[in-house]
Order: sequence, then C-alpha cells, then structure tokens
Amino acid sequence: MILLVLIASVLIAGVTIYQYREQSKDYHKVRLERKEGQIKQSIAYTLQETTYPVTTENLALIFKDEIYRIADVQNVNFNIYDLKGNLIKSSKPRFRNDSISLHLDSKIIEMLSNAVNKRYILEDTAAGDKYHASFTYINDDKFKPIGILNLPYYEDNTLNDMELREFLMRLSVVYLFMLLIAVVLAYFISKYITRSLQTISDKITQTDLTKRNEKILIENPGHEIGKLIDSYNEMIDELEVSAAKLARSEREQAWREMAKQVAHEIKNPLTPMRLSVQSFERKFNPEDPDVQTKVKEFSRTLIQQIDTMSSIASAFSNFAEMPAQQNENLNVVKIVKLALDIFNEKYIHFMADEEEIIAKLDRTQLIRVITNLVKNAIQAVPEVQSPRILVSVVSQGDKVKISVADNGIGIQDGFKDKVFEPKFTTKTSGMGLGLGMVKNIVETYNGSINFTSQPGKGTVFTVMFPKTENN
Repeated sequence: MILLVLIASVLIAGVTIYQYREQSKDYHKVRLERKEGQIKQSIAYTLQETTYPVTTENLALIFKDEIYRIADVQNVNFNIYDLKGNLIKSSKPRFRNDSISLHLDSKIIEMLSNAVNKRYILEDTAAGDKYHASFTYINDDKFKPIGILNLPYYEDNTLNDMELREFLMRLSVVYLFMLLIAVVLAYFISKYITRSLQTISDKITQTDLTKRNEKILIENPGHEIGKLIDSYNEMIDELEVSAAKLARSEREQAWREMAKQVAHEIKNPLTPMRLSVQSFERKFNPEDPDVQTKVKEFSRTLIQQIDTMSSIASAFSNFAEMPAQQNENLNVVKIVKLALDIFNEKYIHFMADEEEIIAKLDRTQLIRVITNLVKNAIQAVPEVQSPRILVSVVSQGDKVKISVADNGIGIQDGFKDKVFEPKFTTKTSGMGLGLGMVKNIVETYNGSINFTSQPGKGTVFTVMFPKTENN
C-alpha cells in the first residue's frame, strides 16, 4: 500500500509537470500567432492608408513613425526586412546594430520561401529563456511580397512556474496525508494478517518431541492460513504417533542393550565357576588327606564368583531404579566433606568458599554423586608421579557448583561423546555405570553435569544443582 501511494504520487507529479509544460508550449504558440496576426493587420491597414506607393523601396518611409505606434499599441517589438534579408526598420528605440539584426541568414530566407504557408519559426534560447522568432511576408494589395516581417518572442514562464510549484506543493501535502493513512492502514492490516502467522510460529517454536504438543485453534482463519493450520495439526498427530513409536523403540533397544550387557557381565564369573566345578569333579578323591583343604578352596572360589554376580546385579539394579528422593535442606559443604571421609588417599583436597551452602537435595544421592566422581578421579591418577584431586563447592546465585578436578591421564577426544553412556568404560574392570548413574541423579534435580579434559593433563567434572527444589 505504501509503495502504491509513493508510485502514484511520483507518476501524478510527473504527469502534472508534463501537462504544465505542454500547456505552456501551446499557450506561447497561440500567443505568438495572435500577436503576429495583430501586427500584420496593423501593417495591412497602414499600407492601405499610406500615400506612398506600396513598394519595397518605400517601406522605410511608410513605417518611419508608424512602426513605433504599432509596437506601442501591440506591446511587442518587431522588425521589417526587404526580400533579400536586409534590415529596413526596427521598432526598438535603441536598436543595437549587429550582423544578425542587420541581415537575415540565407537559410532563413530559403526556409521561408519554401514553406507551404509562407511562415517560418526559428527556435533558440537566450539568457536561459526560450526564444522564438517568426518570419512572414508583407504583401501589397495584390498579395505580392514586398518585405519580411520578423517578430521576436521571448517565453515568459514565471507565472506558469509559480502555479506549477503551488500545485505540486498542495499535491505533496495531500499525498503526504495519504501516505500517513496508508502507513497506519498497512500496519493494522499486516497485524491482522500476521496474527495467525504469529500464533503458528509460536506453536512451531514450542513443538517438542519430549512432551505433548497442543494443536492450533483459530476461529475463522483465511483460506491459506486454514490450510497451514490443518497441515500443522496433522503433523502434530503424526508426530505424536511417531514419538510414541520412537520412545517404544528406544526403550526396547535400551533394554536389549542392557540385557546384552547383563548377560556379558554374568558370563564372566560363570565361566570360571564352570571350570572350577569340572576340575573339582575330575580331581575329587574322598580318601585324599587334603580333601578338607581342597573343598574349602573350591568353596571360596565359588563364593567369590557368586559375590561378583551379586555385585553386578546390585549395580544394574541401582542404575535402572533410583530410590525415592528424600529431599531435605542440606549443608552441601558438610555432606561433601562427609562423602570424602571414606577415602584414605592423601592427595585428595577439599575447598569451599563458604562454611554453609544450603540446598534442597537427597543426602544419599548427593553422596553417591560425589563418591562416583571421586572414584573415577582416583582411577585416573595411578600412573601420575604427584597425583592430586581437588574437590570444590562454590555458591553461584541460585545454584551450587561442585567440581572434581584431577591431574590424571585425561579423556581421549574420541571417547568424550560416550562418557555418560551407561555401558561405556575405558577401564579393564567395572561395568561403566557410574557416570551414567550420576548423570541420571543430576538431571532428576534439573541440574547439569559437564566436563573438560586434556589428555595427559587431567579432567574437571562440574555439577550444578539448583538450591531449591524444581520439579
């Protein structure tokens, strides 16, 4: 709308200027013809009244004083030339003799003689204004040419230009007012049109695979907007079906992976148990004097493998099913110190910027987080000459930050994306469930866990807990 108003204003201004110029051109053309006709009538009247013979040679005598009277009556100056282009008489009181005024160019005489209506108009510019000069024959009573009438004419467009400026000024005011109206209308119309689009945009932005998405409901939408809303609502339906299938598939895949891991971990102790039983069955001799010692050794081997299987079952149980949270207002500094008391390593250090940082957490789960992170740090520094582990607790606004830093072997770049996967481990023993369980606990509290690591220099794990419960 704004563009149309601007284009219309430019076009109308252009057409107006063109029209004024054409009108001015027609006006000056008609005025020149009228003045020329009036002077010719006065000249014809003078020729009828004169007592001199009407010849070219007598034109100077005939119009000796009469030329000034005619010029004064018609309010215009003119010149009279003979048929060869020589100046005979001019109405200018103080005529400035120059080559052009004293003698006409041969081209002008030729163009005049060849003209059908025996009239020739010369167009030029003088002092920045348009200059016209008309040339016609002066005839005697028998219509025989006896001289040439030259009428100089300067276009005076002062009045026309002033009217044009005033008109354009008024037109500009009108179109400025129309432009303001167009801006206001365009704003409200665009707001009305884009209101539905904004609703759709907000809904699309809020679309999340992890939750149920609402459909868009708009009363009396336009045809195109309605089709877009229908497509979005159909997509939401399909998305919910796909999300359900994906969730079920992921759960099944996770349980398949977990089952493979459980089977693998259980097979490890079953193999030595089977070998031990087969060996005992093959070598057992009731009459052997050391039979009691061998039975005890066999039992001890079986019990060790059974304990290993029990540990495996407990680890998977702890990972798969967290106990119910018993949230309470805890002094995080005190609980972290308590969790570190079970470790005897001298290179473990603790630091806190405050004596008391209160947060609403489960005591047991917080201890499990600290214990697992510190265990991982201890396992990363056995080959370091001067091992060092620093555990720190810092208050940051409405969150508490717990960091566990070590100067151990670090984590290779290729393993960083897999650190929190349940079955991932780089150690020769263990099931790789510790960090996965820690991440599960932290995310239960809407917290975050991340790490930075440089191979050969060490690793820093950072846990952020909200101080207040946020379900």
